[in-house]
Amino acid sequence: MIIGLDVGGTHTDAVLLSENGLVRDIKVPTNTSNLFNTVLSGFDLLLDGIESSKVKRVVISTTLTTNSVVQKQLDPVAIIVSSGPGIDPEMFRRGEHFYTVAGSIDHRGRERSPINREEIEHISEKIKNSGIEYVGVIGKFSPRNPAHELEIRDILKKNFHTIFLGHRVSGNLNFPRRIATVHLNTAVYSMHKNFFNAVNDTLKQKGLKAPIQILKADGGTMNLETSMEFPGQTILSGPAASVMGSISHAPPNKDVIVLDIGGTTTDIAILVNKAPLLEPVGIGRGKYKSLIRALQTTSRGIGGDSQVTAIDKYVENTDGEKSGNKPSSRKKIKALIIGPGRQGHALAFGGPALTPTDAMIWLGIMSGGNKKLAEEGLALLAETLEMSIRETAEKIFRQTCETIVGVANLMVDQINRKPVYTVHEFLEGYKIKPELILLLGGPAPYFAGEIEKISGIKTKVVPNSGVANAIGAALARTTCEVSLLVDTERGIASSPEENFTASVSNSYLKEDAIKTALALLEKKAMKAGADLKNFEAETTEFQSFNIVRQFAPRGKIFRIKMQVKPGLIKGFDHSFQS
Repeated sequence: MIIGLDVGGTHTDAVLLSENGLVRDIKVPTNTSNLFNTVLSGFDLLLDGIESSKVKRVVISTTLTTNSVVQKQLDPVAIIVSSGPGIDPEMFRRGEHFYTVAGSIDHRGRERSPINREEIEHISEKIKNSGIEYVGVIGKFSPRNPAHELEIRDILKKNFHTIFLGHRVSGNLNFPRRIATVHLNTAVYSMHKNFFNAVNDTLKQKGLKAPIQILKADGGTMNLETSMEFPGQTILSGPAASVMGSISHAPPNKDVIVLDIGGTTTDIAILVNKAPLLEPVGIGRGKYKSLIRALQTTSRGIGGDSQVTAIDKYVENTDGEKSGNKPSSRKKIKALIIGPGRQGHALAFGGPALTPTDAMIWLGIMSGGNKKLAEEGLALLAETLEMSIRETAEKIFRQTCETIVGVANLMVDQINRKPVYTVHEFLEGYKIKPELILLLGGPAPYFAGEIEKISGIKTKVVPNSGVANAIGAALARTTCEVSLLVDTERGIASSPEENFTASVSNSYLKEDAIKTALALLEKKAMKAGADLKNFEAETTEFQSFNIVRQFAPRGKIFRIKMQVKPGLIKGFDHSFQS
């Protein structure tokens, strides 16, 4: 059996799966100040009467790092950048403790100027005295040669135990995004460490010895130990869990919109022939444009528990009203606003504010709760809007669905204006034409009919929609990616991310590069917790350049990227086909 645990900001969902399907599912409140008790209570309820030795795999998805970024609750950290001539790193400053230092390496990995050890030692003491615990170090061309990052790290080690290096978090050369990526990894480390310790302590208490995996933003998993080196990869793992939970239910050869409707937000994604779309460069949220590989998703602050209010709004006057002797071009009306805030549960469940859930309960779309409490809230709003209670409830429900469909349509339009990348391939000139909408999340069944009516697209609720995130996490395959650069003129093959350097001859061929990359990928995947049964490699990028000097060939440069093919683990995926 396997366990999927989705640790959300409000609730934690957990599922126990066997090869025959869902055995048990539970939901407990998330206490972010005491994650140990949250995780422990989840495991206690899930494993009641079950021998822990029967559990062979545990996968956890968490929105905690995502929430810390969205809510701007990141820990203060220090960033040290070595770039040399060219782009000014100050343009990409992250926080107060941001230092640009001497030293540079060129695009082929050759040192142009050394670092200044005294400068680094002075900065190290300054950071230490400011109370900062964690430091990130980035060199402009460190993916070609990490020597300067390693030298700076060695100087910092006497003052700091945890130092994140740019060449380790990404092998891509996008300097601004690598700065943001290192900053994110460093800033969410403390929160993720607390999560790591809570999970470890829980497992010890429960006697669980199964391998523990953490879901990443790209829909794959990594083991708990690896996640401590790359905590930023857990950002947006919540939406990724939604996507993975929908794949089994998507038909082949069709474009599908995935809507995960929660209490606070709705997460939206697209599947093309059962394959999720991929952010081609990396996660981009506001000023944080990183190199963290992620599925392409979008979120809107609207869900079943979104706060419903009315505000004054001015619109063009088209009914000939006049103000004095002059025609008035604008008039004031009351406009209905749904979200993005959430005050708590719906009024019908003892909450403090009117929500779409209250409207659905009053309309009879949803059962449960106290209809009278919902009606009292609707009556107050109806008076403000000068509508009947029924008209008000219907307007709330309809506007909630229209907003969700509108955001999904906007996402499709935006994707169709750019090249389309799935987790497996680049689709040149491809246009998304959705033929199905898959709904996930607790409120999903109540929205399905209206969303289908508004969108004009067949809409289907995923089985076990309330815990589909946890199921998606449980079924996700361990994934990773490697980058390899070969320069036969210099006689070097390197992958700084993997701490790999080897000498090569001038006769080194494309086949040799693929073989080397595959060996690196397999080693990395096994370290991250993969097993050979679910190991499927694919080359996602290959470039070859001839080096010519004085009209004579001097060698070749090979650049290759290879990944473990994202997908669902074998042996369980068939149980969740619909």
